Amino acid sequence: MAVDAQTRERYKSEVKPIWCPGCGDFGVLTATFMALGMLKLDPEQVVIVSGIGCSGRFPAFTTCYGFHSLHGRTMPVALGVKAANPDLTVVAVGGDGDTLAIGGNHFMHACRRNINLAYLLLDNNLYALTKGQASPTTLPMQATDSTPYGSYESDVEPCTLAIVLGATFVAREFSARAKKLAEVIAQAIEHPGFALVHILSPCVTFFDTYDFYKQKVADLPADYDPTDMQQAIRYASDPERKWVGVLYRTQRPTFEEHIREIRQKAMERAGHLTLRQMVEQRRV
Repeated sequence: MAVDAQTRERYKSEVKPIWCPGCGDFGVLTATFMALGMLKLDPEQVVIVSGIGCSGRFPAFTTCYGFHSLHGRTMPVALGVKAANPDLTVVAVGGDGDTLAIGGNHFMHACRRNINLAYLLLDNNLYALTKGQASPTTLPMQATDSTPYGSYESDVEPCTLAIVLGATFVAREFSARAKKLAEVIAQAIEHPGFALVHILSPCVTFFDTYDFYKQKVADLPADYDPTDMQQAIRYASDPERKWVGVLYRTQRPTFEEHIREIRQKAMERAGHLTLRQMVEQRRV
């Protein structure tokens, strides 16, 4: 679905991005505006939560509500927003370091809890804001400021990790393909449950991977079945190609549905008081 420039402008704030010219994050921001336009979402019904890093600036560039949280704490804040007001559309944004290093524990629990939100993982394979140190997705033997002789650690594959941890929607895209990326982000937002979009977003300043990914990126086959978990893991972890599109999709109850169910059971208990009643009776 095409989205005109006027529609995209509705989601742009007056704050101009200050990323390096050519940064892959520009493509992600454009695709996000397009996705919100495709879904005809009102800015005041959308909350964008971010952590630290180049992607942390994301909320400032939109007219949606935003929360710039602490390093690695994007997920708990996003969960709190969604749990407090399930009617809001929550989009969380984080880099590879923010998501998989200091925020790795929260990422794990978000997947298994199946929180109903979309998570955009902007992956540039290093810590770019602090000028190019190795991150969890840094490629083996890749030289960085902190690994001048190459990284000896194996890299983390985010999509594979999310699938095995219980995420119900997992996709991968390339920031240079804004239209395709917008379609995937829109699907992630609409999905009932935790939806990860792993975005290959090159850092042109410290590790320019545009040409590398242009050679590696490939669309999933026409007969690909995203409900097949084992197939999804094989394609997600393929060392030769970076398959893009919706890798995995399934359905199971969301975190919010469980909360509503527990609340209903509690309210049905004989003599159970509401929080308001407990406050009025000074029991809390």
